[in-house]
Amino acid sequence: MTRSTPRHYAAFALALGAVLVVSLALPSGDADAIPAFARKYGFSCTTCHAPFPRLKPYGEEFAARGFRLPPGEEPARATRDTGDPLLQLSRDFPIAARMEGYAVWNADQEKTGAAAETDFETPWVFKALSGGPIAENVSYYVYFIIEKGGVEGLEDAYVQVNGPFGAPFDVLFGQFQVSDPLFKRELRLERSDYEIYKVNPGFSDTDLTYDRGLMFLGTAPGELDVAFSVVNGNGIPDGSFDKDDDKNVALRLSKDFGMLRLGAFGYWGREQVNPGFLTLAEADNEMTYWGPDLTLAPNDDWELNLQYLERSDDNPFFLAAAPIGDVVTRGGFAELHWFPQGPDGRWVLSALYNQVDSDDPAVELETASLTLNYLLARNVRVLTEAGRDLDRDASQISFGLVTAF
Repeated sequence: MTRSTPRHYAAFALALGAVLVVSLALPSGDADAIPAFARKYGFSCTTCHAPFPRLKPYGEEFAARGFRLPPGEEPARATRDTGDPLLQLSRDFPIAARMEGYAVWNADQEKTGAAAETDFETPWVFKALSGGPIAENVSYYVYFIIEKGGVEGLEDAYVQVNGPFGAPFDVLFGQFQVSDPLFKRELRLERSDYEIYKVNPGFSDTDLTYDRGLMFLGTAPGELDVAFSVVNGNGIPDGSFDKDDDKNVALRLSKDFGMLRLGAFGYWGREQVNPGFLTLAEADNEMTYWGPDLTLAPNDDWELNLQYLERSDDNPFFLAAAPIGDVVTRGGFAELHWFPQGPDGRWVLSALYNQVDSDDPAVELETASLTLNYLLARNVRVLTEAGRDLDRDASQISFGLVTAF
């Protein structure tokens, strides 16, 4: 087994020192909060976030209204007087940025024999964001991302219409994450991800992250929240928008019971490949998802999130003849947040556990992480995360800096 050398520890100490120097050089007081909306309305980030990017209920309501204040509360300064009641222009074009980077130490890996190493993974993410109202009951949200040193392009990019033609629901049209009505990956406080949403058994392009289509959002009788999506089903592809004629559908229902929120999710879809892509003849794969989710927040200091999903694919390897049968994938995550100073405090401790079991061994995993966040300012967050890949017996420690401006 390969052991760490003094040189490795010296590099690790240098990485940690660099992060601390950068952290101490930044202002420690409350800054002007997160990007465009805080600048537009003169609010603190704590109006919507606790801490950023995690949303408070008010922040969720603000986003649901299309990134605007309640009726009658929009300040006159927010828009220009064009003299045309059918034209609503923001006084300033809203634009913001988010950047994050990490100093990382990877421990020895017993299974692979890889030696311990350190790395500066910065900038890990850079996003240019924009969003806000563009007409009465019409808004937009978009961001361009550079991630892991490469240009990813557009991820979230949609127009939102609230109550079209007086309908009792809202519509999103564009590119969004299918899992957004469950738990939003972009709002998590950990560096580690919600892995079950990203799983692609076999050669399937379908998962619950980014896709293109329509999402309908509304409230049914009994205060039952409903989200229904119709999407292409092949994520963010290269070239054509959709590689087949099929469209996939998803339905999520949820309801609050005081400190408890319960949800249920279902998804059905089909994807096809043409001869010459993976097979000598046309082949298709039909998949379904189902599963419950739960959020328990007994007070302002604690929050528990649980997600379980089961996915079944009848031909994820696109075999034209004699498919191997259903490939079943089961898994989910458990996430616990502790806010020792309350939701507006500076400290947050988060624990995240992921597990995915599958008939396709290539997508199986089991991970756990513990993340300590501290706000240097309302829009500057430093974190320390210890992660363990229980499947590969690999450990990683990350020291990160996340800021938005």
